[in-house]
Amino acid sequence: MIEIPESKVFASRAENILRGKVVVDVINATNPHRFAWYHGDPLLYSSILVGRKVEEVKGFGCYIDICFDHDTHLAISDGTNMKYFQKADKCPQKFQLLVVFDDSTYVVFTVAMYGGIFAFKGTFDYPYYCGSRDKLSPLDKRFDINFFHKMITDTGKNISVKALLATEQRIPGLGNGVLQDILFNAGINPKRKINTLSDEDEKTLFVAIKETLENMISEGGRDTEKDLLGNPGGYHCILSKNTCHELCPKCGGKIIKEAYLGGSIYYCRDCQII
Repeated sequence: MIEIPESKVFASRAENILRGKVVVDVINATNPHRFAWYHGDPLLYSSILVGRKVEEVKGFGCYIDICFDHDTHLAISDGTNMKYFQKADKCPQKFQLLVVFDDSTYVVFTVAMYGGIFAFKGTFDYPYYCGSRDKLSPLDKRFDINFFHKMITDTGKNISVKALLATEQRIPGLGNGVLQDILFNAGINPKRKINTLSDEDEKTLFVAIKETLENMISEGGRDTEKDLLGNPGGYHCILSKNTCHELCPKCGGKIIKEAYLGGSIYYCRDCQII
């Protein structure tokens, strides 16, 4: 899933590989997907993309945006996988979009549970895309403790910490995946109510958000996700589906897995008390 670390790290890698390539063909879905979302008619993507040269690849929030000349874009959202292939590689049989370049390399886009693939020229007036691009990221210096405190007080609700951080697109790209290690590092249970957080708790959580995301990025993204070459990130997730059977690395206690707010949460029952 594309979250803040992947949108930054994998977009940078994609730019190094794709910059300067020109699109020569677009092949539409061989495996139509009910929850693969497009901008307009995907059968028209060829007319939008063919002949366009890749200038840069941007990553923000939960989006990766391949930017071409003539103000043309191909953006993918959280849930869409992008993989790069050489001419000699065996092409996958099932995909939601395939883009061929002038050197016979190609990129294949697939959607697992849900995801967006959006080709457009000029502006794209889609709230989630615009929010990911325009809202203040935790990576920005302006996202300081005062900004974070205001975000908490502005909710005006007695919601959980997970609901605060990973719902309503308050922080685009901070999703259920990166949330687990952030809260573990802060020693805060994902179900804890925000009105129980002291000023010190807020500062601890703020620091955990900043430092955990920076570590995930500096180590090349999470090891639970793969880049366009199929390589996993170098950051070893403390809490994930891959480690939930292990004991807490801090206290040796049991790691709990529960369904909560539309996804699984992981936490140490001793280190992260509600």
